[in-house]
Formats: sequence, structure tokens, C-alpha cells
Amino acid sequence: MLKKLLAALAAVLLVPILLFEEWGWEPLARVVAQLTRLPLWARFERWLRSLPPWAALLAFFVPMGVLFPIKLLGLFLLGEGHGLSALLLLLAAKVIGTAIVARLFQLLEPTLMRIPLFARWYPRWKTWKDRMLSIVRASATWRVVRRLKDGARRRWRQWRGTA
Repeated sequence: MLKKLLAALAAVLLVPILLFEEWGWEPLARVVAQLTRLPLWARFERWLRSLPPWAALLAFFVPMGVLFPIKLLGLFLLGEGHGLSALLLLLAAKVIGTAIVARLFQLLEPTLMRIPLFARWYPRWKTWKDRMLSIVRASATWRVVRRLKDGARRRWRQWRGTA
């Protein structure tokens, strides 16, 4: 009973994050991938791909450590009554963090899968995440939001003359 309750609570808390990452993961990774046009960045990505498994795991978690103080600053700003500044800072940290982690995962997934614990748990995580997203996608709310998004995209293309 407690296990099911905790699983439901985890799903409720994680679904908004999963939805953001579902919508943003690939596009943000593509934006960061454009940096490979810069020779220094391309060299950095080659170096990342050459890392051994445990170093790759460490590299994968570095953005979280770097962004943590920024998120704390956002909470401090919120506590000081600077709600808009806090919100903008936290949103920027989330978008930038997701972009970097998405690109890192694209680069490091083959290496990370050589870590037995990661190789065992990542498919389970992916299955759970996909199941949660399929439940959300089957909801009426999702379908309405999807229609609104598609309509907005269509109007944007018509306005730009690219329809």
C-alpha cells in the first residue's frame, strides 16, 4: 500500500518535469549541438566521447552541480520578495540545464551504458517514463493543449508565409 502511494506521489511530482523535458529535450539538444561548428566546442565533444565510463558519469552530473548554486540564488531571491527575478532565474537555469544535459546524454549514452548499474536501471527508468507520458498523452487535457499548440504553429507559419 505504502509502495503504491509513494509511486503515485512520485508520478505526480515528476510528470511536470517529464513533460517539460519531453517537449524541450530534443530541440534544446539540437541547439547545443550547433555549437559543434566552433572548433573548440567540437574538440570538447570529442574529448567527452573519449571518456571512460565513470568519468562520463561524472561529466553527466557536472551541470547539476554547477547550476545548484544558481538555483539556490533563485530561492534566496524568492525569499527576499523578488518573485519575478527568482522565476526568471530558475526558468533560465532549468532551460540551460536541460539543454546541456540533453546534449551530454546524446554524447555519453553509449559510454554510460557500459556501467552495469546504469545499464540495468536506465531501461527501467525509460519504461516508467514512457508509461507515465502515455497516460498523460491519453488525457483530454493533453489533446486540447496539443490542438492549441498545432493551431498556433499553423497560424505562425501562415503569418510568416511558410505554410
